[in-house]
Amino acid sequence: REHQVTTLHFVPSMLQAFLTHPQVESCNSLRRVVCSGEALPAELAGQVLKRLPQTGLFNLYGPTEAAIDVTHWTCTPDDALSVPIGRPIDNLKIHILDDGLLPAAQGVAAELYLGGVGLARGYHNRAALTAERFVPDPFDEQGGRLYRTGDLARYRDEGVIEYAGRI
Repeated sequence: REHQVTTLHFVPSMLQAFLTHPQVESCNSLRRVVCSGEALPAELAGQVLKRLPQTGLFNLYGPTEAAIDVTHWTCTPDDALSVPIGRPIDNLKIHILDDGLLPAAQGVAAELYLGGVGLARGYHNRAALTAERFVPDPFDEQGGRLYRTGDLARYRDEGVIEYAGRI
């Protein structure tokens, strides 16, 4: 309260710890809570939205290999079962592909691949790992690459992406 903080960025486990403070509801200046780095449990998102109704809750997803945060989602009370990782930010490509690098059917979990301007060139002095994780983009006629995240995801009915765990 004293410093009139408007924005906080947490991994969800630290957000859970923050919510244990007995006066968390008195954070009237707080307008945004951003979460990334871990999957955001729906129950935790619901607690934030209930206890801090003036505060927007945003779920971000992304690995270091693709400039950290590559998707975004504004949480709502409708996220009662799971919190999506949302949609890609501008200039990033997201593909959910099966083992044959073909698009997975909507609702089917498969590996999440990332491409676009935020993609790293590879791993320093680790050519084999770079070749394994950064693969040719089968949808890019100009020779682009995709990063294999090792994460599972699926498209929900409304077209947003839902994280489904690690492979």
